[in-house]
Amino acid sequence: MIKNIVLFLMFLALNACASQKPHIEKSTPKQTDASIKIIDKPIIFKKERIAMTKSYIASHYGKHVNTIQITPKIIVLHWTAEMSFDKSFKRLQPQRLLSDRKDIAKASALNVSAQFLVARDGTIYRLMPENWMARHVIGLNYSSIGVENVGGKNNKIDDLTPAQVQSNIKLVRYLKAKYPTITYLIGHHEYKQMESTPLWLEKDKGYRTNKSDPGSNFMSKVRKAVKNLNLKKPPRH
Repeated sequence: MIKNIVLFLMFLALNACASQKPHIEKSTPKQTDASIKIIDKPIIFKKERIAMTKSYIASHYGKHVNTIQITPKIIVLHWTAEMSFDKSFKRLQPQRLLSDRKDIAKASALNVSAQFLVARDGTIYRLMPENWMARHVIGLNYSSIGVENVGGKNNKIDDLTPAQVQSNIKLVRYLKAKYPTITYLIGHHEYKQMESTPLWLEKDKGYRTNKSDPGSNFMSKVRKAVKNLNLKKPPRH
């Protein structure tokens, strides 16, 4: 009798356990982790480039710094004016400026760079630490993250691809989520309009170049898709 009672109680206990659903802790992935794929493909950024970057910051921005870390406040979109990914990467890779960049050579021997390079198929490559200063835009390097897009034939044709548009949209969203300090989204061709803002630091009044990248059409598409982020355009003059 006692044995039957014990068996009956065990049966009830097993049924009760079976009817309860196990509680599983679910972690909601952050937008910065779940919505974008970034491939690390480092350019050369060793002691020489770091030292030249510090020197650039001192001579152009009047700041004497111990590190080249920045607080990102602007995202600047570009095109490379080169249709080949490999050639685009090789231009950014060396530490010192290439000999054909006489237009900016007087300002510094520091090579141009950007934190990101987007291939024509939309693949996103990270070239250097996101919060290290890159030389990609006059006057604003100390607070900006640069995104280069392979294309812009002869530095005139707005031929960036739909895949690049989508990748830039994802990248802007990723960066804004990761760095809430970012308040501006601009195209390289708009950089002079930032001179009236506190973020403009260039001390050399004669150091300016004319830019057409990445074009108003490309910027319009990206801005429309990230409108909810409330990123500012450059002030109008």
